[in-house]
Amino acid sequence: MRTFDQKQLQEQFREDGFVFLPGFINEAEVEQIHLHLEKLIKEKVPVMPPEHVFYEKKDDPSTLKQLQTLFSYDDFFYRLMFGSRFEALASVLLDDGVVGKNMQYFNKPPLTGKPTPPHQDGYYFMLEPNEAVTMWLGLEPVNEENGCVRYVKGSHRKGIRSHGKTGTLGFSQGITDYGREDDKEVWRVTKAGDLLVHHSLTIHRADANMSSDRTRKALGFIYYAQKAKENTAAKTAYQQKLNEEIRKASLS
Repeated sequence: MRTFDQKQLQEQFREDGFVFLPGFINEAEVEQIHLHLEKLIKEKVPVMPPEHVFYEKKDDPSTLKQLQTLFSYDDFFYRLMFGSRFEALASVLLDDGVVGKNMQYFNKPPLTGKPTPPHQDGYYFMLEPNEAVTMWLGLEPVNEENGCVRYVKGSHRKGIRSHGKTGTLGFSQGITDYGREDDKEVWRVTKAGDLLVHHSLTIHRADANMSSDRTRKALGFIYYAQKAKENTAAKTAYQQKLNEEIRKASLS
């Protein structure tokens, strides 16, 4: 595992709204994650509620695209989420204690992996103040062909933009006026073990997987700052509506 200058990371995070940490975990650690993912997908996915399991094509298990709250199903992922170097990093970047909220598995299967619409995670989080981080841990090489993550640098300092329904399962809301002159994107080509971390208000998106034979597997970690408080009524109403939409989609 590489070491990083904490002060420099804090300054870059405050300025840009994201940081890139190559080689955050090593090859052996990546392999352990793959092994535990394979076990979880085989044993737990068949009994997970539909709001925790998303497919590009619901009748095709090979198109599994997203899993929610991994730490609820496997102690290995619980230890990775809580009391870990990921949690410690979140605390450094937010300059506060943190609360772990979610750990997700992401994939974009070859040719079927759809684009991730431009959005701000804070729109979903409904926090005051909106202080949180999302971490994206690459589990295999990712570039422009198979859907690298793209950021709008400094967008976290400009508040929440207007969002609307996207029709993309797992990313139900996207920015409605994306493509303005100031929406200039930056991206990073990543390897397995590399980590990207962005602020909850940083605008980001990802392209579709245009490769014919490459997947695009990653883990996502979400931590809220301790000072951030959820609008629980609004969050519950939104989640109930979203869960109902997911259940209807799974039956159609």
